[in-house]
Amino acid sequence: MIALLALIVVVVVAAAWLWTPDLKRADLEARYASGPADFIEVAGLRLHMQDKGPRDAAVVILLHGFGGSLQTWDDWTKLFEPTLRVISLDLPGAGLTGADPSGDYTDARGMVVLLALMDTLGIKRASLVGHSMGGRLAWQFAAAHPDRMSKLVLVSPDGFASPGFEYGKTPEVGLSLKAMKYVLPKSLLKTSLAPAYANPEVMTPELLTRYYEMMIAPDVRSAMIARLEQSVLQDPVPILSRITAPTLLVWGDRDAMIPIANADDYLKAIPGARLARFPGVGHLPQEEAAHPSGQAILQFLAS
Repeated sequence: MIALLALIVVVVVAAAWLWTPDLKRADLEARYASGPADFIEVAGLRLHMQDKGPRDAAVVILLHGFGGSLQTWDDWTKLFEPTLRVISLDLPGAGLTGADPSGDYTDARGMVVLLALMDTLGIKRASLVGHSMGGRLAWQFAAAHPDRMSKLVLVSPDGFASPGFEYGKTPEVGLSLKAMKYVLPKSLLKTSLAPAYANPEVMTPELLTRYYEMMIAPDVRSAMIARLEQSVLQDPVPILSRITAPTLLVWGDRDAMIPIANADDYLKAIPGARLARFPGVGHLPQEEAAHPSGQAILQFLAS
């Protein structure tokens, strides 16, 4: 009995020590938003966004990946905004947007939100830049709404099933992932993020803190788990073949998350698509090689 009580005490103490509560929204908004103008009511959401650059310029909308936030685009935004109207947003379930009241984190819901954002801002056509999960949303939107597209940029996009995954099948989310809702040490996040960078020096303490704080924003972890549970991949080839917008693929050749070998699948499926390859760069060229990759996109958008 004494041994059992001792074990219970150890478990309770460990749980209390490891428990990771959400940060307070007011504190996060004070640090990462410039004010009320950064938020807009769209499709039942209070969407966190930034809208920079000349209002009469061509529009580019930036869509971040899983576990990311609009800050991932900071360097590209500075590069783009002198000549382009640059709109970035925290997708539903991410960053300061937080949980979607609908509970729907499917790509179909993402397209509804994106279309509603464009309509609310009076944007008839835009170029989309999507990274990883945001790339999957971008190419689906391009296929479904060709009349709203100018050009398409896919940065290490998600969409083709990896070995061990199947199309049309609901994924199983393990207990270890579900546990992050309650326990998420910063050291564990650092270990999880490390493979995204070919150069480990890019992940500075400040960058890690930003990712960490955006992930423990109110209800974000629950939303991430729900998104994983709702992410049923479909064979992308029939969808990709319908894309008519000029398309550029941007990929680091040391991407350990979605290997550059996947680029061949997109090049075969999307009519006229071309590839900008960046040597020695990992999964986040917008952070790891911001200037050369951003310049390549600028040239593509201006061509």
